Formats: sequence, C-alpha cells, structure tokens
Amino acid sequence: MTAFRADDSWQRALYRDSPQLNLFGSEKEKVTNEEVAETFRQRLREVAGFAYVPEPIPMRNSIGAVVYYLYFASHKGVAHGVVNAIFRKYERREG
Repeated sequence: MTAFRADDSWQRALYRDSPQLNLFGSEKEKVTNEEVAETFRQRLREVAGFAYVPEPIPMRNSIGAVVYYLYFASHKGVAHGVVNAIFRKYERREG
C-alpha cells in the first residue's frame, strides 16, 4: 500500500488508536468503510487536486452489501452538477 499511495498515510486512514488491546495484541482498530471512503475522497481533493469530488455512491451486491464505492472527480463545476444529478437519481432508485 505504501508504494501504491506513495506514502504511509494509508495506515492512518485505515486504523486508529484503541484504548485496549484487540485479539491480536494490537492497540489499533480498523475504521469503518465509510471513513475509508471519505479519506479517499479527501485525498482526491487535496493530493490529486480535483476541485469537485461529490460523496461516492456505495455499489451494492444482490444482498445489499457494499462491494465498492463509485467516485467522480473533476476540475470543472459543470461536470460536478451533472454527476450530482446522476448520483441523486441512483440513490433514489436504490432506496
């Protein structure tokens, strides 16, 4: 992961300090998938430099489990508006 992200920030994005040891003797606990998704969204803004990054859409399998998140990132505001409309339409259909 360090080679992929070009730094070790993934460790802070995926794990946080825990007040107690877990089953494996670690003081770290995994953050939620939603927190990981938001961290990646922030990275698209701050590191990749995209001005417009709406919240990603969770893509679910046939039993409703999130399989992955669909992101959109753009430098143009007009694209942001179009994608937000598409994302809202998808969210209504899934709900």
